[in-house]
Amino acid sequence: MAAARSSDGSGPLRRAGRAIARALRAPFTGTARGIRKATHAHGAGESGLGKLIELHAVNGAGDVMITVALASTVFFSVPTDEARGRVALYLAVTMAPFTLLAPVVGPLLDRLPHGRRAAMAGAMFARAVLAITMSGAVATGGLELYPAALGVLVCSKAYGVVRSAVVPRLLPPRFSLVKANSRVTLAGLLATGVAAPIGAGLQSIGSPWPLYGACVIFLGGTVLAFTLPHKVDSAKGERKARLAVPHEDATRPAAPVVRTGRTNESGSTRIGRRNGREKPPGLRSVGPSVLHGLQANAAHRALSGFLIFFLAFLLREHPLAGQSAAVSLGIVGVAAGAGNACGTAVGSWLRARGPEVIVATVLGLALGAAVLASVFFSTVMVAALAAVAGFTQALSKLSLDAMIQRDVPEEVRTSAFARSETLLQMSWVVGGAIGIALPLNGVLGMSVAAGLLALGAAASVRGLLGAARRGSPHPRVA
Repeated sequence: MAAARSSDGSGPLRRAGRAIARALRAPFTGTARGIRKATHAHGAGESGLGKLIELHAVNGAGDVMITVALASTVFFSVPTDEARGRVALYLAVTMAPFTLLAPVVGPLLDRLPHGRRAAMAGAMFARAVLAITMSGAVATGGLELYPAALGVLVCSKAYGVVRSAVVPRLLPPRFSLVKANSRVTLAGLLATGVAAPIGAGLQSIGSPWPLYGACVIFLGGTVLAFTLPHKVDSAKGERKARLAVPHEDATRPAAPVVRTGRTNESGSTRIGRRNGREKPPGLRSVGPSVLHGLQANAAHRALSGFLIFFLAFLLREHPLAGQSAAVSLGIVGVAAGAGNACGTAVGSWLRARGPEVIVATVLGLALGAAVLASVFFSTVMVAALAAVAGFTQALSKLSLDAMIQRDVPEEVRTSAFARSETLLQMSWVVGGAIGIALPLNGVLGMSVAAGLLALGAAASVRGLLGAARRGSPHPRVA
């Protein structure tokens, strides 16, 4: 009888407990299924692109956690004058060495074509370790914080270079590279938007807590990196690319690689050699579009670095009309993020349009916004410039990706992505350094922003429009 009563009594209780557990899990499992369905749509799940999208979302969430911790320590926790010195020190100890390390990152990763998953996992794991290392120094802002921040920056950019090289290997059928990059980038932006307030909440508990959160996220990313398909590590048909070629080759019209006519033992034609060594193809050998696109994108990246640092100090010292410093920074940050997301979405829609015209157009749009902000400096114009800068940078980068996909042969395309990402990051560092050094005058700052874009336009727009009229010399993609 006791057993019967126990069975009669506990059975309904167990069922009720399971029902409650299912109800509590439903929002999370439903959200997870919805995210998985979105990231794996249109063949992305079968090709492996969906897993890369999820990995990039994890990367964005971890990076923003570290950004929240560093910003609170280096920028917000001290008076403006001291903060400016700290940020200058941060640039000197982290960004300046990175400008020397960045040119090495691409060639180094070129030597790891069979270890891309391991390289991405290593970049994640290294940042997890560095996050824990910084957690002890973040409260005091000691000098030991800066070498660790440099390590995080290098690992983050190394991941970005490898990720750019991996995307072409995971394209689903009838998927353009610009559309794939749009999905990957948008996932990172969404994850950043979700993780930023969580990081701020952890910061309110204690300064090390966002770094603890970043450590957990990056450890998860380490495991996720190894779930990417094995074809990510394939280097079949790849060779190294350079951003420049010797002068005599640069003056020649774009042409296929010259072959000697001799064959090797397998019967395949050997590529011409100079001084006994194979000459790596340069990006100029496929036409001017990619190089002019890089020049335009370098101007956008320099503008981005400049606005981040200059407006951070300007708005802290001189907030937008009627707003506090924190709210002013929030308005500009939200405007830039919204513009970036819109540019990513529009880039997917414009994937079949002429990328040279798009790059030239958005560069002119950003230049016009900067000129207006310098002439009519106000709250609205600053927010508008931030939004336009985010929009044009995203759309210009996606168009550059389309030009690389179209003009650069597959055998050198992954190396080309590595070189272009490195160059763009160096441009961001230069823009940020200018933003730190400039006096806190709004009109002067917006004029400098316009000048950066004007230099980029002078170097690239004419070449881009001319290349658009002539068409691609080597149309690799329909």
